[in-house]
Amino acid sequence: MALRYGIIGGGFITDFQLRALTNVRGVEVAGLMSRTPPRRAANFVREHGLGEGKIYRSITEMTHDVDVLALFGPNFTRLSATEEAAGAVRNGAALKGLIVEKPLARNLTEADRVLALADEIGAPTAYFENQIHMKSVRAALAQLAPTIDAMGPIALARAAEEHAGPHNAWFWDPTQQGGGVLSDMGCHSIALAWYALTPPGKPADFLVPVSVNAEVALLKWGRKRYREELRGRYGIDYGKSPAEDFATGIVTFENPDTKQRVKGQFTVSWMYDKQGLRLLLDALGPGYAMEANSLRSPLEVFIGDAAAAGVTDAELALEKSTASQGLLAVQPNEPDLYGYVDENVDAVRAFTAGRSALLDWHYGREIVRLTMAAYLSAEEGRTIDLTDPATNTRLADYVPLIQQGRGRELLGSYLD
Repeated sequence: MALRYGIIGGGFITDFQLRALTNVRGVEVAGLMSRTPPRRAANFVREHGLGEGKIYRSITEMTHDVDVLALFGPNFTRLSATEEAAGAVRNGAALKGLIVEKPLARNLTEADRVLALADEIGAPTAYFENQIHMKSVRAALAQLAPTIDAMGPIALARAAEEHAGPHNAWFWDPTQQGGGVLSDMGCHSIALAWYALTPPGKPADFLVPVSVNAEVALLKWGRKRYREELRGRYGIDYGKSPAEDFATGIVTFENPDTKQRVKGQFTVSWMYDKQGLRLLLDALGPGYAMEANSLRSPLEVFIGDAAAAGVTDAELALEKSTASQGLLAVQPNEPDLYGYVDENVDAVRAFTAGRSALLDWHYGREIVRLTMAAYLSAEEGRTIDLTDPATNTRLADYVPLIQQGRGRELLGSYLD
């Protein structure tokens, strides 16, 4: 029997996940619930034969009718959604799996509460970090496995995710989203670099994070012209409560068996005004290397000036595309390219077998910890030692200035 998904959220990520599910067996989208009725998503479900796609009024009601809850709603709803799901389970609902889209939570206080509720619910979990499931990444690491065994492990992995900015107002609001681009996309690149550095055959959390050093900046959206554009489009005022649009840093990891240390470098931005979304990973080891770039497509199209007026949706070609004419890179199946298909396949197989997925919610909690350490490093201008007990105690209830809405204290020098 197919697992009955109940999807919480009706926005951008839900749309992407539904497109991915058209390529996945063993799933029926039985229910949908969002803060506003997700009619567009429900219509997609029915038109593509994914299931009944019934719209529910509450998470409580839906939880009693599904096998798996998928939390695809905004970051600020993660905790309340999990609390409501736990209440439904206390009242007799039974779940075979819990999925959460990255990030698990906005800070460690929320993450620990979400984890406690998941333990109470008692279902296996899946933390959806799609980039770790990208076929290009998996194929490269599989190809390199014998070389890594012969020559030694990857020593440096550099991961980047960049585009021109999010779709919805809440992404730009640091108090709702949890910060800026570091919170939104740094979690992707930190996880991807960690995964690439991990020796073949070892668990995703095998390497131990020992330190984080990071910087954040406001390079585009702090300028008056773009602040006004942002305020006019989304009602968000970066003159008052800005968030970073650029972040970069290095996480140092240690192999617990050999004590060898390796480096994961991450770079993320909301100021990449080129073709559209770019995902980049390169990794270097002794005598070998690999590189993956999502903008290298086997398909290109050209649209001249005279024809450009007929183009209504540039994102049909590429997520967050910034152009609708000229020479365009086109990705025929973005959900598969970016790993959304394979993360669902992994979750379905795991839940059917009664276990958690490759990445569980405890892994998601660790990504939150690394992201918080990166913010703390940027605030204090120093490397954060993750082996220090006092530092970890501080991180447990730390809320970054930007997440508090106090971003001017850190980013004010970038405002013109």
